[in-house]
Amino acid sequence: MVRIADVAAHAGVSTATVSRVLNGVKVRSDLENRVRVAVAELDYAPNRTARSLRRQLSDVIALIIPDVENPFFTSVARGVEDVARAAGLSVVLCNADDDVAKERLYLAVAEHENMAGVILAPAGDAAPDLSRLIRRDRAVVVIDRAVRDDVDQVVFDNYSLGRRAAEGLIARGHRDIACITGPRTTPTAVERATGWRDALEEAGLSSSRLVYANFRVDGGRSAMADLLAAPTPPEAVLATNNLVGVGVLQVLAGWSGPHVDVGIIGDLPFATSDVDEVFHLSLQPREMGVTAARLLVDRIHGSAAAPETKVLLGAP
Repeated sequence: MVRIADVAAHAGVSTATVSRVLNGVKVRSDLENRVRVAVAELDYAPNRTARSLRRQLSDVIALIIPDVENPFFTSVARGVEDVARAAGLSVVLCNADDDVAKERLYLAVAEHENMAGVILAPAGDAAPDLSRLIRRDRAVVVIDRAVRDDVDQVVFDNYSLGRRAAEGLIARGHRDIACITGPRTTPTAVERATGWRDALEEAGLSSSRLVYANFRVDGGRSAMADLLAAPTPPEAVLATNNLVGVGVLQVLAGWSGPHVDVGIIGDLPFATSDVDEVFHLSLQPREMGVTAARLLVDRIHGSAAAPETKVLLGAP
């Protein structure tokens, strides 16, 4: 029996594209022509009975996140749960621990348990394997870190966030501004650092004080300690996520040298010192969860629209 995956392979497109063509959803004309030629050459006929059986899914969705201890993802989960509950769906929270193997396991569980859909914040730097879920026409929404798969996504404008945060510190009169970002292999970290660098260079300032760390509290502590150990500490430092910001503030709480101003991209999960003067950009993570869940619910209810990417800007 010819499967939709065979048609996709023959046409050189994704199964989602084949599905859209067969369901009358508009796609690029060249892609539509390739699909229709493949359907004719393979004599493919959709199996309506199998399609109905596949739709007998549970009323449970999986939310797979890389770090359950990060309050950012706690807020995301709250947004997902609020929307899912209103739609009559239950949420299973899966903590991948930034471990690609654990992430792969949870994706397999979601598939084998016939969960209605998956919202995934990818772990690590490797692209997640969503192929089996996509082949089974399972609803998938990716958040936080973009992927190349043809699925709905909700991400931040990370370049803009880095640029706006740097401009905020420049507006305070600082000229020597360091940046502590995440691993250089993580697009989120690189994009925010690039925004910081461009803002400084356009203001005629040096962008030499860029430090890569992990996106956790200990990464912020270690990087801040190194910056303070320099012959001349920076006037200000930008932490490109909330946990790095906590680590920075913890180190500065015991610093007796010249004042160092702090900028943070993200919401502080708990107070580590007097933070009234901290410049921060709120990411409003609950909005990410709400947006992702709405996209997922639409897919579960049969939306055949082309996948879209929602880009969030955070608080103004």
